[in-house]
Amino acid sequence: MGKKVTVVGAGFYGSTTAQRLAEYDIFDTVVLTDIVEGKPEGLALDMNQSRAVEGFETKVVGQTTGPSGEGYEAIEGSDIVVITAGLPRKPGMSRMDLLGVNAKIVRQVAENVAKYAPNAVVIVVSNPLDEMTALAQLATGFPKNRVMGQAGMLDTARFTNNVAETLAVPVGSVKTLTLGSHGDTMVPVPSACTVNGKPLSEFLPAEKIEELVVRTRNGGAEVVALLKTGSAYYAPSAAAARMARAVAEDSGAVLPVCAWVDGEYGIAGVYLGVEASIGANGVNRVVETELTDTELAGLKEAAEAVRAKQADIASL
Repeated sequence: MGKKVTVVGAGFYGSTTAQRLAEYDIFDTVVLTDIVEGKPEGLALDMNQSRAVEGFETKVVGQTTGPSGEGYEAIEGSDIVVITAGLPRKPGMSRMDLLGVNAKIVRQVAENVAKYAPNAVVIVVSNPLDEMTALAQLATGFPKNRVMGQAGMLDTARFTNNVAETLAVPVGSVKTLTLGSHGDTMVPVPSACTVNGKPLSEFLPAEKIEELVVRTRNGGAEVVALLKTGSAYYAPSAAAARMARAVAEDSGAVLPVCAWVDGEYGIAGVYLGVEASIGANGVNRVVETELTDTELAGLKEAAEAVRAKQADIASL
C-alpha cells in the first residue's frame, strides 16, 4: 500500500478507470481530475460511498483543475498517472481527426504531470493513441520507458471476444495478439492466436480469420456508431487499469502496449504497439514475438506510418 494513482479526465473512460483502480484495493489513493467544475469531486464522493458495499478502503479524491494548472497539486507524488483527457470520437471520425485538438490538451496535462509527479509512470489513452503517447513523452521529458500507451490490450481483448463469440467457446480458452498501431495499421497476429492451445487456423478458414481481423481493427468505430455520442469505455478502462496494476505490483507481466521500440524487430525510434514486460518503472523491456514474414512486414509498415505522424508531434 502507500501508492497513489491519478486519472486525468473524468469522462466515462476516466471515471470507470478510477472506479476499477479503487476496487482493486491496492492503492491508498486514487485521484480523479477534470476541468468541469465539481464533476470529479461529485464522482469521488459517489465512489467513496460505494466502499462499504464493495468492501474496499482506497480513498478516491476528486479535483477540478484550471486552465493554468490550478488544482494539479492534488496529483503530487503520484506513482502512476493515467491520461484520458481529450475529446472522444463522433460517428464517422477517425482517431486521427482528433490530433490537433487533443494534442493541446495532452501537452498541457503532461507538463503539469512533470511538475507535480516527476517520478510517475504515465499511461496515455487519449486518441490518436500512438501520437499522443509520443507527445506525452516529449512534453514530460520523462525517460521513454516511463511513458506508454494503452492500445494493444484493448485490441487484443476485442479480437479475443470476436473469436470466442464466433466459435461459441469461453473467452478464457482464446488467446489472441495484435501489434502495430491503434488504428488503420493495426497488425493482428493470427500465428499467435490459439483456442485451447491449438492454432486458430485449425478452427477457422483464413478468410473468416481475416473477417474477424477487420472487425477488430474497426472495433472502436463499431461502438461509436452504435452509441452515436461518445466512445467505448468499459473495455478500454479495464485495459488501462490492468496496465496500472502491473506497474503498481511491479509484476513484470507481458502485455501488449504502445511502447518505445529501439531496435526490436529491426525497428527503431518510434512508439509502437508491441508486447512488453511491465513493472514499477513502466516498460522493463520489449518482448519480441516470433512473427511470420507477412506479420513482420505489416509491423514495419505500421512503424513507418506512425513514425511519419509522430514526426509532426513536436510542433503541436
